[in-house]
Amino acid sequence: MRASNRAGIVAAAAALLLTAAVPPATAAPAGPRHLEGTLPSGATYVIDTPARWNGTLLLFSHGYRPAGAPNEAVDASDDATKKLLLKEGYALAGSSYATTGWAVEQAVPDQVATLDAFAGRVGPARRTLAWGESYGGLVTTAIAERHPGRIDGSLSLCGLVQGGVANWNSTLDPAFALKTLLAPGSGIPLTGFADADAADRAAGRLGAVLSRAQESAAGRARIALAAALHNIPGWNDPKQDRPAPDDYEAQQANQYRAVSTMLVDAAFRRRQEAEQRAGGNMAWNTGVDYTAMLRRSAGYAEVEALYAAAGLSLDEDLRALAGAPRIKADPAAVRYMTRNIAFTGRLRTPQLDVHTTGDPLVPVQVTSAHRRAVTAAGAGGMLRQGFVDNAGHCTFTPAEQLAALHTVDRRAGTGRWGDTAPGALNAEARRSDPTTAARYLAFRPGPYPRPYDLAHPGDGR
Repeated sequence: MRASNRAGIVAAAAALLLTAAVPPATAAPAGPRHLEGTLPSGATYVIDTPARWNGTLLLFSHGYRPAGAPNEAVDASDDATKKLLLKEGYALAGSSYATTGWAVEQAVPDQVATLDAFAGRVGPARRTLAWGESYGGLVTTAIAERHPGRIDGSLSLCGLVQGGVANWNSTLDPAFALKTLLAPGSGIPLTGFADADAADRAAGRLGAVLSRAQESAAGRARIALAAALHNIPGWNDPKQDRPAPDDYEAQQANQYRAVSTMLVDAAFRRRQEAEQRAGGNMAWNTGVDYTAMLRRSAGYAEVEALYAAAGLSLDEDLRALAGAPRIKADPAAVRYMTRNIAFTGRLRTPQLDVHTTGDPLVPVQVTSAHRRAVTAAGAGGMLRQGFVDNAGHCTFTPAEQLAALHTVDRRAGTGRWGDTAPGALNAEARRSDPTTAARYLAFRPGPYPRPYDLAHPGDGR
């Protein structure tokens, strides 16, 4: 054998030994590790790895945090779910986002930077799944659309998958109806707040009107109409007794509590913060047909019944809504909110949307808006949706969350969805955590009241 050949064989053998000595990425953690750090934006991140990593990284996007609220990094939805995921061998990561409030502009790059931090400190993942809840579901879906090369699949839990523009338009509608029908001529502003104090004052004024209205049958009927425009369900808190389908009085009482909360929070305080970012009002109701919207709502039968019981004319109130001065948007603010974010529907990796049926803050009909966009973009095969029979916003059990994550993980690994029917999801949930409930059910949400996406050019007009 020539010397050159012997040298080549020796070098190859040495390289093979060196390669064998380096553990694969799935073995990178020598034991459970908890890592923290700061991103270039100033956001913090947190990483948790198990003793035996299965090679899959779960990137968690947390929900909305009001301006000035504590802003710590988290990497899972709750402690119980986190413990189960680490026990199964998943690695977890997530950032705080550089700012609180409607921080989509900062959240998406911060989450992508967290993936870079994970690769640098732990090693490359064999598979990466993005997941998030509520506003974090919007961030997750934005990552899926804008950075498909960085993830292999995504899960939105109770997410704002209707997108930012649609969210703020739909939040405007019930406030507009309440002001028009309960406080005409009051001058209560619904948009264009100078600062947070101005938003709080407006919320307080309309909230006082709402409290007085709840004391009369006519007032309760009008509150039900406003709730129907947002599709706030009649069972929307797990602490409530579940009303019978025709117990409209009980349903309205539950809706009143949800509307009261939304007035103070999303329709005023959160709107003001978002307007400040956008540089103006990003919502409008010019050209909106509230009669048609009501008839498409899941609450239409309830509204009809309560108006009849109160001896009140629904047609007259709908004419009042039709004739009331409308609110126009600032085009520059709409452009900002479109960037941050209206969805294109162009999913290139698989996504599963999971929603409770009784969500008052982000009604289940948002999933119809997302399906509309994804279908129009020709990516329907990438999307699946599941529904959990429970009241409240993001009120999932650990079992239900693990079933959803396993479903996305298998889809990313095999290239096929397999069985995503409620029975299969419940069976997976019971296998994953037999100690908590599995409540997936067959459900078909109605249309979202005012969808807005970039797959439908007409939405922009």
